[in-house]
Amino acid sequence: MLKVQPLNCTLKRDIQKPSSTDAMIAILAKEFKALDVQVAATIRVGAHNVLAGVTSDEGEGDDWPDIRKKILAADILILGTPIWMGQAGSVAKRVMERMDAFLSETDDQGRMPSYSKVAVAAIVGNEDGAHAASAQIFQALNDVGWTIPAVAACYWVGEAMGATDFQDLKSTPRKVTETAKMVAANATHLAALLQKSPYPG
Repeated sequence: MLKVQPLNCTLKRDIQKPSSTDAMIAILAKEFKALDVQVAATIRVGAHNVLAGVTSDEGEGDDWPDIRKKILAADILILGTPIWMGQAGSVAKRVMERMDAFLSETDDQGRMPSYSKVAVAAIVGNEDGAHAASAQIFQALNDVGWTIPAVAACYWVGEAMGATDFQDLKSTPRKVTETAKMVAANATHLAALLQKSPYPG
């Protein structure tokens, strides 16, 4: 069975506080489950002490090593982030910085730990920037070994300078639901192919 690991990179550290990023991840999770893909519990990165750095273990008090294990135990990564200042949020950027360590953690065939694993994005915001954020995320993740499928981002952006959050919408926009189905289907298809036939290196 394929497995998905969602990461919520909201700036809200308190897991009791509702997050629009969680709401978007939930929509994707529903579609993955409909395809018989196992979805692990979402990790809210900001609730953990992920130290700054570019290694897989930055020493005492660093929670990243445990998060890293869960990420690499899955076949598909959902990187969820809000948009801030037209870009992926700072927590998402820290996650990507920590994955920079994969570049020096290759096996005998030169494959990084993320090789033959698939990554998609869940993006929310009340301003423009979903395309800019996905561009940042996909370039960074591809650089450190993740495979990006066709239609890999499910996003929603509200009215410019508006005050409505995604989680406050009365219903999920049809286009978001349609996109979530396609993201899940494409990611699952690609992950299954790579599981059967990993990159040779």
